[in-house]
Amino acid sequence: MTDKRKIKQFFSAVVFIIILALGWKFPFLGFFIPFCMLIGLGIGLWHGRKWCDWYCPRGSFYDSLAANISPKRKIPLIFRSIYLRIAILIILMAAMSVNLIFRWPDAGRIGVFFVALLTATTILGVILAIIFHQRAWCMICPIGTIINLIGRDKKPLKINSELCIDCGNCLKVCPMQLESYKYKGKGIKIVGERDCLKCGSCVIACPGKALFFGGNKE
Repeated sequence: MTDKRKIKQFFSAVVFIIILALGWKFPFLGFFIPFCMLIGLGIGLWHGRKWCDWYCPRGSFYDSLAANISPKRKIPLIFRSIYLRIAILIILMAAMSVNLIFRWPDAGRIGVFFVALLTATTILGVILAIIFHQRAWCMICPIGTIINLIGRDKKPLKINSELCIDCGNCLKVCPMQLESYKYKGKGIKIVGERDCLKCGSCVIACPGKALFFGGNKE
């Protein structure tokens, strides 16, 4: 992780903590959640899961703070299952829809629901961080799931197979534990990982400069 990214994530995490703490006193801060959802989806249309890097305050919170209490174990494969992700997406969207219907048009009560939802899912994310890895929740996050589907081929990470030395550094620094080096083949290949956050940590850590974003790299 670069120092610049660390700084961005730290300030984004501070914003998240402030909103989460004050949200119970000022429920209207709960509308920060649908705002982030819309911004995340907008970015996802053009840049894939770039939103989940440091733009997402909760993702930044996990990387900046939860990482300090995480054993950083391998995230279970079931968390990468699209079926599990869609199931969680449906459940949370259904809960949101029902609550919006019953609380409408009381903006204050709607805000309280959003704050409660954010608190509950964040606690779950912290528990997963303590058991597995700080970004385990991000694998099953509903917004991350939607972006995963709509931004699947946006700004892909690529690998120059001739420059890769199989050191595994990309896996060691990747916040989502993606095994980019396994996508080698003849010439330049696209790393087919839709959960790539476009953070560039692997690009910086690669001693052979085999990984890159953008056009062809000879």
